[in-house]
This record gives sequence, C-alpha cells and structure tokens, in this order.
Amino acid sequence: MRQHDAEVPDANATYVFAVCRDPDPSSCAGLPGVTHEAPVRLLALDSFTAIVQTVRACDFTDEAWQSRLSDQRELERYARAHHDVVSAVAAACPTVPLPMATVYHADERVREALAKETDRFRAALKRIAHHAEWGVKVYAPPAATAATAATAATAATAATDDADRRTGRPVVPTDRARPAAGAGLAYLERKRGAQRLRERSQEDALRTAETVDEQVGRLATVSRRLRPHPQPSTDRRVQILNATYLVAEHRSEELALLTRTLRERTGAEIELSGPWVPYSFVGEV
Repeated sequence: MRQHDAEVPDANATYVFAVCRDPDPSSCAGLPGVTHEAPVRLLALDSFTAIVQTVRACDFTDEAWQSRLSDQRELERYARAHHDVVSAVAAACPTVPLPMATVYHADERVREALAKETDRFRAALKRIAHHAEWGVKVYAPPAATAATAATAATAATAATDDADRRTGRPVVPTDRARPAAGAGLAYLERKRGAQRLRERSQEDALRTAETVDEQVGRLATVSRRLRPHPQPSTDRRVQILNATYLVAEHRSEELALLTRTLRERTGAEIELSGPWVPYSFVGEV
C-alpha cells in the first residue's frame, strides 16, 4: 500500500485505483469503490485516464491505516472493493492497477504525480493489452517408495505384537528377534537405499516442475516464478512450482488443453487459475 498527501484530517483526497487507456465510462458505473460517499469516476490525464474516487483524507492517514491493518475484516473489505473496481475496468480496456491506498490530496496532484510515470504506464499498457494473467501451481506426484512400504509393514507387525500382549496371547519369537550376522550392515544399507529413493523422488519432482514451467512458458508472452505458498498443516501435498504467466486472450483454450496434457504426462497435480487482471506484469508505478 502507498499513501500520498492524505494527511489533512478535515479535507477530501483522491483515491486512485488504476490507470488505463480509452475506458468505457459505464464499466465503473454503480461500483461502490472504497466509500459510499462519492462515485467512482474517470479523471483525464495527458495521455491516459485514471480511475479515481473522492474520499475523506482522515480515513487514509498513516494512523488510520495502521489501525485498519489490525482489523482483518476491514482490510479485506478495502482489498475486495479495490479489486472489484480494477477488474471491472480491466474487462473493458488495458488497465494498470495501482497499489491499494494510493491516495493524493487532490485531482491536480494526481495529474502531476502520474505524469512523471507516463513512459512506464505506456510500456505496461502495451505489454498487457489483450492479455490476462494465469496462475499455475504444481504438486509432486504421489510416490509409494519401498522405504514407505517397509515402514508400514514394520508398524503393522508391531501393532499385531502389541495386541497379542494385551489379549494374553504369547508372542512367538521369530528369527527376526535375534540379530543375525551382518544385521547392522543390512540396516545401514536399507537406510542408504531409502535416502537414494528420496533423492531420486526430489530430482523427479524438480524435473516435473521444470517441464511444466518450460511448456507453459513457451505459450506465454512472459512469466514469473513465485515463492511456494505455505500449505495448511492438513495438506500433505508438496508444492514444486508456483508461477504466473501472461497469456494472450486468444490462447486461453490452448493453455487449458496444455495443462490437461501435462497432468496426464507427468502424473503431477496441476492447478490452473485465472484469468486475472495482470497485476504481476505491470511493474511498480
């Protein structure tokens, strides 16, 4: 979030959602924006149009935003309202979204500040025209290793022996209860084997991630690899790729088909999400 000039508590300020070219005025009609006190409107710049709303400056001081950051529900409301406006405008024309809480003291300050970023806006709008952002997450294919099977068998045997003791049935000793010659060496070899299996599994997972990224990247105009998302404690899946791709609108069906093909070919779980407003490909403005 960025804040500009909104420190006068009894004044109005101008909240900027996005910058676009040739917007449809009806695209933001009726949208509530971040306040119900003024409509979302168009503000003409020299070369572009800003999507703005008049807000109370006191709602966007540093102190007010620090308070809002501690209220998850209120913060989500602002984020959703900001995104709804950006999405509505982006559905009609190329749109560069600005960070949430980009606020200036007045319309003239908006014009002055954004005019300095004309070249960057021009480049971003050219890049994202007739494109959308798609997210791809890949999870490692399930693999039942010999080490896992051996662990399960050992656990099952231990559980059976324990049940026999509780019911009073004698536990019959077997040769396995008496260490045989070379048992320690065999144990170490099993451990090494399990380690090799884990390493091969990791290598296979990395190759799968590279394959998916390369194949989808060929179809995309540009791509970005992101940090893996933290998984809930109840989710045992291992995320091996988290990436986002800028894809031409006319290739969206091709992307969906490629994703299905890669699922079948690699055995990995692949999640495709989108299309989204291309937040990841507009750069900092």
